[in-house]
Amino acid sequence: MSGWRELPFRVRDVLVSGAALVVLWPVLATIALAVKCDSPGPALFKQRRVGLRGRTFEIHKFRTMRAGGTGLAITADGDPRVTRVGRFLRASKLDELIQLWDVLRGEMSLVGPRPEVPRYVAEWPSHLREEILSVRPGITDPATVLLRSESELLAMADDPERFYVDVLLPQKAHQYAQYVRSRSLAGDIRIVLETIVAIVRPTAAASGADVGH
Repeated sequence: MSGWRELPFRVRDVLVSGAALVVLWPVLATIALAVKCDSPGPALFKQRRVGLRGRTFEIHKFRTMRAGGTGLAITADGDPRVTRVGRFLRASKLDELIQLWDVLRGEMSLVGPRPEVPRYVAEWPSHLREEILSVRPGITDPATVLLRSESELLAMADDPERFYVDVLLPQKAHQYAQYVRSRSLAGDIRIVLETIVAIVRPTAAASGADVGH
């Protein structure tokens, strides 16, 4: 039965991501060229994330950091690993545009809980983990809108990773679970529109974020 409920979302994902990739290929090619010209290394960054039913997959992003660097899996404002082009791509979310390919191949959805690396999935509240992983992860979701200023918040923390695990991650997990419980095609359209507004007007989005719990 869950497969039948998932069908309308999957049909939408295939149609929208396929059409978007065809229309946006000049933009994607331009971004890839800008990344290559800005710093040595590949245009794309790939990383293992946890997806539907706990299965790991390889997510794609345009590379925003210097190749070969090490450090935390999270990124705060002012991180020296981030390149000049990378700063723009992160601010505009264009680094995630290539994830339309991950949507088309069935690893992700247009809207759904953002996929985490395994170490952070292990930090989700145990009673929410299975529920969150019952749907495909998405390019955007309500938590993305609420925490549009995440990198700024991390930059202000004395210990960015501890702040992420103790404060932001639980908040994200509860937002993810709430999304799964109320998921609808109409709701997904609203989330996409809110994401666009959050990118265009980041200050307005940041003012709505509650990071106290």
